[in-house]
Amino acid sequence: MRQRITKAIFPVAGLGTRFLPATKSIPKEILPLVDRPLIQYCIDEARAAGIKEFIFVTSRGKSALEDYFDNAPQLEKTLRKKGKTELLEELRQTDMESGAIAYIRQKKAKGLGHAVACAHRFIANEPFAVLLPDDVIAAEKPCLQQMVEAWEETRGNMVGVMEVPDDQISSYGVLDVKDDMNRLVAARGLVEKPSIADAPSRLAVVGRYILTPSVMRELRRTDPGVGGEIQLTDAINRTAMQEDNVYGYRFEGTRYDCGSKAGFLEATVDFALRRPELRDRFAGFLRDLPETKPEEKQVVAGALKAI
Repeated sequence: MRQRITKAIFPVAGLGTRFLPATKSIPKEILPLVDRPLIQYCIDEARAAGIKEFIFVTSRGKSALEDYFDNAPQLEKTLRKKGKTELLEELRQTDMESGAIAYIRQKKAKGLGHAVACAHRFIANEPFAVLLPDDVIAAEKPCLQQMVEAWEETRGNMVGVMEVPDDQISSYGVLDVKDDMNRLVAARGLVEKPSIADAPSRLAVVGRYILTPSVMRELRRTDPGVGGEIQLTDAINRTAMQEDNVYGYRFEGTRYDCGSKAGFLEATVDFALRRPELRDRFAGFLRDLPETKPEEKQVVAGALKAI
């Protein structure tokens, strides 16, 4: 029987310092994008891709995440009593079955690779997904679902990629392209945060991965790399050299970097405009802002046409 992708790791141990003081008391992943926390978008995307087991790599101060995915009997009782069935159903979407979710502490901040390696006992000898909640992707077909369907043909390691401008290259891991097949790109490996001059392509890796057990094994024996941290990129590169099975996937959709304030605000506008009950009033507000310049109003009009 062919293996399927049923487990996903969610590295959520970061301190969220770019959102202080808001993140002084709540995890960044709980910050609401319209009316759902960032982490919920990531969980919904994983569920759509067939994920059944959810592994959170956390740190001290993240207990609100555990509470969010627990049931809330008193709140449910109140909603039921008031006949608010729609709200009750939405609330139930946040519940996770007992045993479907696990929490692991990353006691020291040693990088993304170390965070993923913390979950090795839950992965065993299976392929798995990694989703970074900072990256919220608006897509008709959820990004991870697109990747899982493509992975069924390759059965290798796969990273979500998108084209980025030159001035942003040094902020990403970048694909070293071997064979460009449109949506699917065979890669020699990845280069972590290269200069523009050293970048092998303009295809940047975003926070979606499908990885083989080989990568997990490499992570457990990987030494610290760039920034003194254990880099996921290094483990993927070693696997690429040994097994020649790394691919990039150009997903369909719009990715927002919700780990930055600007990206979070951009996502808020887009997701609000996609909601039928909010669209008209919110769009009217944006158009009528007294300080909005004509070119900015054109951007709003274009965004509305695209949705």
